[in-house]
Amino acid sequence: MLACLPGLAAVLVLALCANGIGRKATAAVRRPVAARPAAAPHTAPKPRIVPRSAWLDALSRHAQPPPRYDDKVVAVFVHHTDSPNGYACADAPRIIRYLYAGQTGVRDWDDIGYNFLVDHCGTIYEGRAGGVDRAVTGAHTQGFNHRTAGIAAIGTFTAGMAVPRAMTDAIAALAAWKLGLADVDPRGKAHLVSSNSLSRYASGTTAILPVLAGHKDGYMTSCPGAALLARLPEVRGVAARLQGR
Repeated sequence: MLACLPGLAAVLVLALCANGIGRKATAAVRRPVAARPAAAPHTAPKPRIVPRSAWLDALSRHAQPPPRYDDKVVAVFVHHTDSPNGYACADAPRIIRYLYAGQTGVRDWDDIGYNFLVDHCGTIYEGRAGGVDRAVTGAHTQGFNHRTAGIAAIGTFTAGMAVPRAMTDAIAALAAWKLGLADVDPRGKAHLVSSNSLSRYASGTTAILPVLAGHKDGYMTSCPGAALLARLPEVRGVAARLQGR
């Protein structure tokens, strides 16, 4: 993630030749050192993202404060919504609206917690408000909402459940693009500071977690389910390739 240092400017060096009194000094000029080219950032194409307006209508909208932002996204947490799997993809907006209603109603959150949601057909939906291109602070992983993005797979992916390839490919494409904005390798490790002792780490502790992590890596939960968790190494690899690594 470190940019290359710029090349040195041309340096003029004066060398005085004093073989005898009264000899004229001569000057030697060092040739400019060629600047080392900066390494190209590892970015990935932005995938198609369906906006909030596709699932949130005026009757369902909850009054909420302005969104909060971080400087960048350096890690992604993968979740599942723990909802039924046998849905038609055309019903995904209704399911997201239901999740939003539960989080802003029963839980009294100010918005849906996930930054993005992905259905089993591979369609990506904008979740939390604030702009998909920006580092919106979510409410998806206790203690680790800052400088991270939460991607929720719509469904339940505990042990033995099938995880559609279209879904994992979409998660990889989304993670590759989002992490690429900060030139972060999806296969790497992130240093994240816990903001809440209800996480796996006491508040103020620096945790070293996978850049592309499961919810359970930061919080005591089985989410995103054993089946989806087992696919994360593959997702990391696909995301890295999409970044040209």
